[in-house]
Amino acid sequence: MLCGFVLAVAAAPPRTVRFVFTSDAHYGITRPHFRGRDDVDAQVVNRAMVQAINQIGPLDFVAQGGDLANREEDTASGAIQPAAVSWAQFNRDYVEGLTATTAGGSQAPLYIVPGNHEVSNAVGFYKPMRPLVDRTALVEIYNRMMTPPRPKTTATYDYAADRVLYSHTIGGIHFVFVTVWPDSVARAWLENDLQRVDRSTPVVLFAHDQPEAQAKHFTNPNGGHDINAVDRFENLLAERLADGTTIDAPTVAEQRDLERFLARHRNVTAYFHGNSNWNEFYDWHGPSHLVTMHTFRVDSPMKGAVSADDETRLSFQVATIDTLTHDLTVSECLWNADPMKPAVSWGESRTVSLSRQ
Repeated sequence: MLCGFVLAVAAAPPRTVRFVFTSDAHYGITRPHFRGRDDVDAQVVNRAMVQAINQIGPLDFVAQGGDLANREEDTASGAIQPAAVSWAQFNRDYVEGLTATTAGGSQAPLYIVPGNHEVSNAVGFYKPMRPLVDRTALVEIYNRMMTPPRPKTTATYDYAADRVLYSHTIGGIHFVFVTVWPDSVARAWLENDLQRVDRSTPVVLFAHDQPEAQAKHFTNPNGGHDINAVDRFENLLAERLADGTTIDAPTVAEQRDLERFLARHRNVTAYFHGNSNWNEFYDWHGPSHLVTMHTFRVDSPMKGAVSADDETRLSFQVATIDTLTHDLTVSECLWNADPMKPAVSWGESRTVSLSRQ
């Protein structure tokens, strides 16, 4: 009689990790022109883009880089809708409307980082808004991404204490997601998070703002350090601006802080962002040229620097990582190249190594 046995073999990691990155949905505003129509609502445009994402094929996740809700300013042409309304539309189109699945057939998760518009809606702005504060979108992002034991409400949420900071390791690649920009609060969290990760593990960072952060997003260095119509700082980031007293000042000191952090963590080698929206693949080296950060700027369906005037340039990014070689390929997916015959086509592409610098 033969004795049988079962040999336990550890499951091999997937050979590739594949994801979509998009940003700046800006629910609450309109596009001048889209598919033969004028003054087209953001929900129509975003819903069309989600349909294109659903056609891409197996995805490990979809990442949204913030500003899903436009700032609810009371403009000369009328008030932009409250963040609560924008979140409801985003929820229908992205949370419920994304049907992309992983290679294993499960629902591909949606990862979101807050942008400056979500935060301004929650903490206030130097121009009139209606309502003055609406924390709904930021609270919903926080609860979905952070999964706290007791979900926050618009009454209990505190931006200073309740930042959206989280990470996921997929296929041996560590993905980190931070609110707006990697300021001192985010970097302190990252220091702890990266202690759990081997220094040879590639780390990919998602934020709303580009590495060259904007002065206006920092905390007001003047007077009572508040949000006011004279200084026009937005108080989204922890640091008071060190480079000057106006929003036209550079951000060299703040960028150097980020650069020094990245120089200590050389396995953080890729950075995805929105905010200033067009498709661009570039390397950020920092003010002192201490690092080489492979950086990927993505288009917006509503506020693209190029696509706002030329809808055939509307795009999102599709990224594939070879988990054995650690090569990352990012491709521009042109989802509206022929507005009258919508179909996915491909634009620029870049391949970089995620290996430690």
